[in-house]
Amino acid sequence: MTERAAIDDFYAVVPAGGSGTRLWPLSRAGAPKFLHDLTGSGRSLLQATVDRLVPLAGPDGVVLVTGEGHVAAAREQLPGLGDDAVLAEPLPRDSMAAIGLAAAVLAERHGDVVVGSFAADQVVSGRAAFEQAVREAVVAARAGYVVTVGIAASRPSVAFGYVRSGDPLGIDGAPTALHARGFTEKPDAATAREYLASGEYRWNAGIFVSRTSVLLDHLAAQRPALHDGLREIARAWDTPERAAVVERVWPGLEKIAIDHAVAEPVAATGGVAVVPGTFGWDDVGDFNSLAALLPSVDGSGDKLVGVGSEVVRVETGGNVVVQGADRVVALLGVDDLVVVDTPDALLVTTRSRAQQVRSVVDALRERGMDDLL
Repeated sequence: MTERAAIDDFYAVVPAGGSGTRLWPLSRAGAPKFLHDLTGSGRSLLQATVDRLVPLAGPDGVVLVTGEGHVAAAREQLPGLGDDAVLAEPLPRDSMAAIGLAAAVLAERHGDVVVGSFAADQVVSGRAAFEQAVREAVVAARAGYVVTVGIAASRPSVAFGYVRSGDPLGIDGAPTALHARGFTEKPDAATAREYLASGEYRWNAGIFVSRTSVLLDHLAAQRPALHDGLREIARAWDTPERAAVVERVWPGLEKIAIDHAVAEPVAATGGVAVVPGTFGWDDVGDFNSLAALLPSVDGSGDKLVGVGSEVVRVETGGNVVVQGADRVVALLGVDDLVVVDTPDALLVTTRSRAQQVRSVVDALRERGMDDLL
């Protein structure tokens, strides 16, 4: 494949937050899923995300936004990030605050540039198709749109959000870009089937690309208090006043996702575009979705993750076993289970209930067992 030059005045923002509660006990607040190599590639999800963004934004064009507690681990995994390339959040305030902070800081540093937000915990395959989609999204963003990427849905999933596409934008350099007609968050199974049959809906990959001025102007119109707080922090970020301003302003910022704060209301007024993505994509939301990304062992359908001790399987099929402890795991005559073995916690459930693992985390929190979270 011929290498193409990085995109001028484009910055890739990587929000790395959350604790991946549906992947408990492998993913914890102190070591969330983006720090793990879940697919056996030799690179964590965070490292793989940055690997595919550097060719687009250049080695100095990637900015990481993560919690203060994860900065050290992230820097260890990404030694090439510059000192100014990591923005630390003192408290989680959801994706709008994280992305808005990066956009505001980059606007202070570089003016009206294009920023793209790419979550740190997704698995993407098909580099050429991914890069082409991002390049088209940048072209559409330069024309004044907030742009998302819609993934061709391979199944009527109820675990993903959907974006509905409309007429072509008709912009040179973005031949596949379409108007976005709206978003739907995790529909029921019957609705998801209708979406796929219509051909108008794609999975919402949670990728957003926009000029800093456009994104921040929309935020000012939709959530003025959040906009003003982020702007105040950004003005102080590269000054000695940063710590004091962050301590005073950040805790009071509204906690809201970029989808609800900007994408949904702006789509309703015609300001959002969608670029169809033909690359492989998954947000690895639970152990069942992780299984789809792993090779089968011995043709049994069993999927193994981890570098712990031996896993012994007798007359089994379709199980997901995550081995992270120093002991043997043995399965006999069982199918379609999820078994996650770590030094201080063991999870056993079914693949069909993998989406409900968060309820275990809620139960542990209610019992005051925060050391396991």
